Amino acid sequence: MVGGSRSENLAIGALDCTLVHRFDAGSEVLAEAVLAYSRERMSLAPVPLDGPKTPAQLFAAVGQMITSTGLGGEKALRLFSDELAQACISTDSPRYLSFIPCAPTEASVLFDLVVSASCLYAGTWMEGAGAVYAENQALAWLTSLAGLPSTAGGVFVPGGTIGNLSALVAARHRARLERADDLPRRWAIAGTDHAHSSIISACDVMDIDFIGVPVDEAGRLTGAALTAALDAAGHDGVFAVVATAGTTNLGIIDDLDSVGQVCAERQLWFHVDGAYGLAGLAAPSVRPKYAGVERADSFVVDPHKWLFAPFDCCALIYRDPAVARAAHTQRAGYLDVVTEGDDINPSDYAIGLTRRARGLPFWFSLAVHGTDAYTEAVERTLTVARYATDEIRRREYLDLLHEPDLSVVAFRRRGWEPQDYKKWSASLLAAGEAFVVPTTHEGETVTRFAVVNPETTEADIDAILDTMV
Repeated sequence: MVGGSRSENLAIGALDCTLVHRFDAGSEVLAEAVLAYSRERMSLAPVPLDGPKTPAQLFAAVGQMITSTGLGGEKALRLFSDELAQACISTDSPRYLSFIPCAPTEASVLFDLVVSASCLYAGTWMEGAGAVYAENQALAWLTSLAGLPSTAGGVFVPGGTIGNLSALVAARHRARLERADDLPRRWAIAGTDHAHSSIISACDVMDIDFIGVPVDEAGRLTGAALTAALDAAGHDGVFAVVATAGTTNLGIIDDLDSVGQVCAERQLWFHVDGAYGLAGLAAPSVRPKYAGVERADSFVVDPHKWLFAPFDCCALIYRDPAVARAAHTQRAGYLDVVTEGDDINPSDYAIGLTRRARGLPFWFSLAVHGTDAYTEAVERTLTVARYATDEIRRREYLDLLHEPDLSVVAFRRRGWEPQDYKKWSASLLAAGEAFVVPTTHEGETVTRFAVVNPETTEADIDAILDTMV
């Protein structure tokens, strides 16, 4: 209960928005309305793209929604469904091919409702043992795909940004312990300019240096280039190397095996950012491309990207979870009851103490469908991406920029300037046909498909490419 007397809160309850925890007749009506909306939204086929509106347009449509007396559940839900939701682009549309889409299974979405309704705290084993146990089984499956030992483990965090930052914090903690008698003036990590923007952000947050490593002709970080860059930099504070398994722009997988070998020789923490691309480990057709991932000291993969879970869900896994626990466990008198034991507390493995059981929808979908279904779904997206690649090669007005490693296909429209891409992209979205935005590669404006939705078809690809004639 927040503010006011009990009688005041009961009065508010008459408007179907009681602040007292009581499931009454009004709550029953609201629950039915919410479930009906959820059912209708999930049954849409195909999902409409919708699109953004300006602040002025939204204010004209909904006005001021936060008032002293409240709108009531029915009106608030109607404003959301009729106005606010339709001013958001649907990331689960099969023609949402920008950035990295999100295409959750029905099972995962439904269980997300259960997680919220259950009011679970999943930061400690004491309070969320059942939830943590289930999440750990999902983490174990990802660990096995990567070939890490069964003793590896970690936690589900909001996204790759927090996952990458937490892994590097753990890596620096280990380096500080190992070099306690010979600390450098500055710490540093190494990676390429193709690394995700969150890596540079992590360096800024941690106040450490970033050593850039040139990529090879295929756009990959290699062990040879890493060795040369480290030797040339002469930096005595390097403690970690970040490789990427599926870059966001082009989907490139670094040469993980040779990079991991250099890290082992130089006793550097080897982190693999696979937020998008490591989901491909589930697909036998591309599994060989990840050779060397088993060398990783840590890695991240986002089930909300290519493993069909709802936002927000990133799996952060460590080869030695004890290192992460030492780096991240928060100490306070009121926490002694959970931190002084041997329980597995998820909040000990990443930045952040309070956490929802964000891995449960992913676990539930895995439990419902089985891992073979995940293999089939990932392979299906790869099939469509290969079709798109062939079509781009076939059409004389298009050029393929890079042979795809995974399901990101980047290409140019011959003769187009940046404004042509922007105009084309805007017209597609305005017509509700597709969401495909421009990107840049080596200073040139181009575009790309990110195919992670198994509902995206070859016909969708044809329809979009036909608009570029």
